[in-house]
Amino acid sequence: MYKSLEEIAQVSKQKNIPFWQVILEDDCKERMVSPEQSKKELMAMYQAMKEADAAYDAKQKSRSGMVGGNGQLFHDAVVSGKTICGPVIASAIEKALKMGESNACMKRIVAAPTAGACGVVPAVYLTLQEQRQIDDERMLEAMYIASGVGGVIANRAFLAGAAGGCQAEIGSASSMAAAGAVYLAGGDTEAIIHAAAMAMKNLLGLACDPVAGLVEVPCVKRNVVGAVNALSAADMALAGVRSIIPPDEVFDAMRSVGISLPEAIRETGKGGLAATTTGQKIAQGLQHE
Repeated sequence: MYKSLEEIAQVSKQKNIPFWQVILEDDCKERMVSPEQSKKELMAMYQAMKEADAAYDAKQKSRSGMVGGNGQLFHDAVVSGKTICGPVIASAIEKALKMGESNACMKRIVAAPTAGACGVVPAVYLTLQEQRQIDDERMLEAMYIASGVGGVIANRAFLAGAAGGCQAEIGSASSMAAAGAVYLAGGDTEAIIHAAAMAMKNLLGLACDPVAGLVEVPCVKRNVVGAVNALSAADMALAGVRSIIPPDEVFDAMRSVGISLPEAIRETGKGGLAATTTGQKIAQGLQHE
């Protein structure tokens, strides 16, 4: 597995192959599988994302009662013309809410890269596929890009909120989604890696402070932030905007920031929103059920 985006970019240039193919070849080598097997397995994950989106149940609530139905509320607002955002952003918001709620309701989702951040990549990818009529083969290639970026982040930093705060979960997911979005829009390798960097930069320091220790509040709505952030970072990169701090150094900074975060805001449920008066009341109420 590659330890830097720069290394992936160099291999891509040296071999004259696209970013996604570098990751495909690495996966085949590391797991000793054929390209066909690798593609089959990754496509199964993408299909699972589609199925999870389609299987959203607006009537289902999480056990705590804090999560459920907001995806439908937002859908209804879009249909009635009440939203400010355009169709791409609105669709991404809706899908991120639905996926995050499905996770909280214990439905089948794809951890991308974690369950708590499961709504970001599918919200961006499914939206772009629908809005731009992109075929599944190209979506599969974008999945390799997301996995490649995620692999580098895992190597240089971490993906778990308990280790580095929510920046490690939503931040990583947003970085992965941004990179893939650039590819789907026709961007080159340079734009791909800078989109990943800018998406991560925007979420550095994000606390992991789940109310009552559940992956519900504020996690579900942060999936929305991650998806919208990914699209904005992708558009900046496509426009030629570049990160002043090199992409790999951005990931190193995420690691440094994560290590510096107090334990209270690293998935312990002791700080941030979890420590508010209301957050504490919710936690106490659930304990007495």
